[in-house]
Amino acid sequence: MEKLRRLFKVETNYQLVKINIVFAVTGTFSVYFAVIITDIIGLNDSIGDFLYWSLRILLLIPVYQVLLIIVGAIFGEFHYFWKIEKKMLSRIGIRL
Repeated sequence: MEKLRRLFKVETNYQLVKINIVFAVTGTFSVYFAVIITDIIGLNDSIGDFLYWSLRILLLIPVYQVLLIIVGAIFGEFHYFWKIEKKMLSRIGIRL
């Protein structure tokens, strides 16, 4: 467990469990919301499988990022996930 705590940069096993739950819940919600959003904008697989899945994955990424912050805040780990978000955004050239 010590190696996992160092990898995730957390202090306690409880915080490690909360963070893993947040990742699991966020992944599930992002797939669910991606289906809803693709239905709303009328994106379906009639445009071709490759284009459909490419656009859906591109849609899934920002949905996941927003949900990660929201779900993290609900679990009381907003600051942890905000640091991850800032790091990810800085990698693509966006500084906050």
